[in-house]
Amino acid sequence: MKAPLAPAPRDADPARDVLRRAHALLEDHGLANAAAWKRDHPGRLAVGYMPVYAPRPLFEALGCLPVAVFGGGDRDVIRGDSYFQSYICHIPRSTLELGVSGALQGIDAMVFPAICDVIRNLSGMWQMLFPDVYAAYLDVPQNFRPEVGGAFYRAELERIASDLVARGALALDPERLRAAIVTENARRRALLALGDVRREEPWRCPASEAYAITRAGGALLAADHLALLGEYLAAIALRRGSPKDNVRVVLTGAFCEQPPFGLIKSLELAGCDIVDDDLQLGLTYIEGDIDAEAADPLGALVTAFLERGAATASRYIGDAHKGDALLARVRRARADGVVFAAASFCDPALLDEPMLEAAMDEAGVPYTSFKYAENTGQFHVIREQAGAFSDAVRLWESAP
Repeated sequence: MKAPLAPAPRDADPARDVLRRAHALLEDHGLANAAAWKRDHPGRLAVGYMPVYAPRPLFEALGCLPVAVFGGGDRDVIRGDSYFQSYICHIPRSTLELGVSGALQGIDAMVFPAICDVIRNLSGMWQMLFPDVYAAYLDVPQNFRPEVGGAFYRAELERIASDLVARGALALDPERLRAAIVTENARRRALLALGDVRREEPWRCPASEAYAITRAGGALLAADHLALLGEYLAAIALRRGSPKDNVRVVLTGAFCEQPPFGLIKSLELAGCDIVDDDLQLGLTYIEGDIDAEAADPLGALVTAFLERGAATASRYIGDAHKGDALLARVRRARADGVVFAAASFCDPALLDEPMLEAAMDEAGVPYTSFKYAENTGQFHVIREQAGAFSDAVRLWESAP
């Protein structure tokens, strides 16, 4: 007589394996994945970049692996603290800690996109501390006329591309750039599909999982990230479950220094379905496809940045009304409220926040706010605050 088959474990999750791989990449502060890629591609360069946005298709077209550097997370900061004042955000100190401790030895170049004065200063400090590693500050235009800001931004991209080629990258070839843009467009559409699931069925795709799957892309080529996203989307389609009585919120302000992963989980445990966020804004910064058929693909990359760059605190918006973009996100996500989460001492986010709150007041959208650091989240206090906000929103919705 055959022994009965053991029942499948009740907690078996079809997405478990892909999430495990994503978390391994998320926690890879020593860049073991980049080191393995370089072993498989001798002579190729790994190009690190800081948040918020970097022209990843350009780096891939040069035969480089783009690697997002989001600081040290929960890593202890000892030597890095000696280079900066105590009244600035945490990410430059922990990034320097990674550098001076040797954790970023596999990085051949570091690109520092214009975010704030602190990141500008970090780029200069990087050049002094690591003179053998190419470091570039990628300035971005505040004038979006093609003949002014467009010409300036194109010159910035050409300068960095030329410098990388001089250090061993492949020559900038239009066909390789078109191919990289095609793949980047496909990856962006997969991320949008992930966002659709979050909005329509947040119980099937909680924000903490979406964050891990999305952030993993910062360590991968676009094609590899596209495959990971496909695996995850296929896996969660098999999940069984039902909606929860949670409040739908948009999380905003965390576009640069990332909160601890446990903080995102704490918000979920407090009864918040985070149906939209700007945590990994760089991967969806360009709204809409980049023109891969353009005769001048580098020009297409520039035009996309000028015309369809996402509204964020580190981007000049001219005469546009501050808060309109956030309100559009709230309405698109059918959110009940907004959670403003900014890194402590983050000037761009904290200077923007009063104007964004005023726009939410005018539109009648409830909100709450808190500050965090990448290495400590004060989870208990934040969870209580978020829970109180969630309960209050439910009460406001049920009031006559």
